Amino acid sequence: MKAQRTRSQEKVLEVLQTLKKAISAQELYIQLRHSDHNMGLATVYRSLEALKLQGEIKVRILPNGESVYSTINRDRHYLTCVNCDRSIPIKQCPVHELEKQLEQSHQFKVYYHTLEFFGLCDQCQEH
Repeated sequence: MKAQRTRSQEKVLEVLQTLKKAISAQELYIQLRHSDHNMGLATVYRSLEALKLQGEIKVRILPNGESVYSTINRDRHYLTCVNCDRSIPIKQCPVHELEKQLEQSHQFKVYYHTLEFFGLCDQCQEH
């Protein structure tokens, strides 16, 4: 059974669903302010945390330590350069079968997964 969402959580989710990319809590706060939603930054963080725990959104921590949030529409996979922090999305997913096995063997409901490889991009390798 899904938890009942607050009005703040609904507004946060609504904005995230309109975006094509992940966004930080601060950027989300600014988006909400521009769309005339009076919500404090602490409320944005609380709403994001609650939505994450409900499996409605996901958080990804960038190499610089910043957290970015997005809706869960599909699993994401990345090649991330440790030098320039560029993240390149990849479409292949080698872990879907593993995910199903883990759900069964551990009675664990997987909401989403992120697979990230770290190294040097082609541009940084040239330098």
